[in-house]
Amino acid sequence: MTIRVALKHTTRYDFDKPVGVSPHLIRLRPAPHCRTPIDAYSLKISGGEYFINWQQDPFGNHLARLVFPEKIDHLEVSVELLAPMTVINPFDFFVEDYAEKFPFQYPVGLQKELTPYLEVTENGPLLTQWLEQISDKPTAIVDFLVGINQQLEKDIEYTIRMEPGVQTAEETLTKRLGSCRDSAWLMVQVLRHLGLAARFVSGYLIQLTADVKALDGPSGTETDFTDLHAWTEVFIPGAGWVGLDPTSGLFAGEGHIPLAATPDPSSAAPITGATEPCEVTFDFHMSVDRVHEDPRVTKPYTEEAWFDINALGEKVDAVLEAEDLRLTMGGEPTFVSIDDMDAPEWTIAAQGPNKRRLAEVLMRRLRPHFAPQSLIHYQQGKWYPGESLPRWALACYWRKDGKPMWQDSQWLADMYKDYAVTVDEAQLFAKRLVQRLNIKEKHLIPCFEDAYYYLWLERKQPVDIDLSKEDLKSDENRRRLAQLLERGLDEITGFTLPLSRNLRDKTWISGDWQVRRRRLYLIPGDSPMGYRSPLMNFPLLGKKSFISQPLSLS
Repeated sequence: MTIRVALKHTTRYDFDKPVGVSPHLIRLRPAPHCRTPIDAYSLKISGGEYFINWQQDPFGNHLARLVFPEKIDHLEVSVELLAPMTVINPFDFFVEDYAEKFPFQYPVGLQKELTPYLEVTENGPLLTQWLEQISDKPTAIVDFLVGINQQLEKDIEYTIRMEPGVQTAEETLTKRLGSCRDSAWLMVQVLRHLGLAARFVSGYLIQLTADVKALDGPSGTETDFTDLHAWTEVFIPGAGWVGLDPTSGLFAGEGHIPLAATPDPSSAAPITGATEPCEVTFDFHMSVDRVHEDPRVTKPYTEEAWFDINALGEKVDAVLEAEDLRLTMGGEPTFVSIDDMDAPEWTIAAQGPNKRRLAEVLMRRLRPHFAPQSLIHYQQGKWYPGESLPRWALACYWRKDGKPMWQDSQWLADMYKDYAVTVDEAQLFAKRLVQRLNIKEKHLIPCFEDAYYYLWLERKQPVDIDLSKEDLKSDENRRRLAQLLERGLDEITGFTLPLSRNLRDKTWISGDWQVRRRRLYLIPGDSPMGYRSPLMNFPLLGKKSFISQPLSLS
């Protein structure tokens, strides 16, 4: 569930007189590598006439260069942005094999590219002493970074420091006290001493109060809060730049919005520039407001919200009723077998050995209770891309007025019962049918399975596969071929009768259905014969051949 916030940041300089102002650089736009999505952003400048030019510094950060042609008596810089506080897993990254454990060496080419971020500028005794406590035993890189980040948070107490600039690593270790920028720079120097590329990051930190208090440990801020903040990023091959916040001992998350990431803190200052000598009054204001919140388990709808929702629902119902609009809703009952509920057909597979049989049993048990004297229809189901065959569907139809659609259930076929109906009996039924319809018997077309297709498919298999040694049940095409070979390639599957209605005298008519091969071969598959009629073999329009919808008898 997402909380969308609006951050507002205003910085104002009031001068005691109109002064000339040098070009200013503003680094208050989220950096390109910011992981938190920024839905909207604006930068407003007031105080006098100015020209603005958006640029990117040598490190890829966004910066606005302001030029003031006239003197001004004040300068105000206002930033507003909208961002969803979608949770970011700070450990969601991969690491190259050679960098999985610390210590490791960057490849020569990568090390050259990272040169500015590997420069060690401080070598004080306290820093050297602090580094000596770090074990050189090979350690998983994530565990190593977590440990060193937490250790620095324990050793350096946080304080708000209004003086400009950043303390040296030695100063911070001496005082064991520092602001966020002091701890971040200390972390940069520690990582570089260890051979890891690191950079200083200036940005916004957004902290929202938790919906419920933590059962153990601190619950965090009591109010929603934002401020300018500083942290460190370390380059891990495969993962890229990973944020570490030594002030909190945590990895950077969705609340960390980087504005500038540079090798040195002086290049990451939010605003840099100069004015003529004057007296200056400085003021700034920051706020964060929740502009949207989705209801969630820890913060559900309020009673007032539920009241409004119900009131709206009543209005919608009234409109639907007034317009005589009636809504119905269907559903697909989902069930699994109690005997083998972990089998593929009940978890991932579309079909299986027992699913259709048990579905029919369930439908026949439900039918007397919900739809007595209804019509049961076995039909072809959905056919999804990548599946070799369509699925099946069992349907049950009844009338709302209660009148029966099917009188005697004994005439509903059981798909798993062998009725021992032969081809001769099917042919006898077909002959009787054409007699009743007053159609010539010659129009009955015997249909055959296309065994040649399966034989051709089998010949395409690798040469080291022997059909006689394979499990025929493991592959659906081989299973069908085995069934055909057992039954005989010349056996008739059923009969097709081209059929049409003569509307003038209301009689049935038929005709020849010409096919390119001497026999009518069905499309390969397991569906009923009527679904597998080769309709693409109909003669083209304009030819003197009978074209109709075939009636299949199998």
